[in-house]
Amino acid sequence: MADKKNTRRNNSNRNNDEDYNPRFRKTRKKVCPLCADKNLKLDYKNAEQLKKYINEKGKILPRRATGACAIHQRDITLAVKRARQIAVLPYTQE
Repeated sequence: MADKKNTRRNNSNRNNDEDYNPRFRKTRKKVCPLCADKNLKLDYKNAEQLKKYINEKGKILPRRATGACAIHQRDITLAVKRARQIAVLPYTQE
């Protein structure tokens, strides 16, 4: 019983830690590019800016890929849809 009290898990010593699993290591949280730079404005007429937020097939990338916060991800989606409507961006790319 005394052994259980004295044994503590030390996360800094990964070689001796039996619960350490490299598949579930902590990753750095992405910072929203639109929140980080206050001068950056999202414009639906700027195709070069919007191409960062769509993949090679023309689909809108999810938040986990863009790193945008929820508010700015909605703005990105709206801007991409508006750009598609006025034919600045294609709906699909072949």
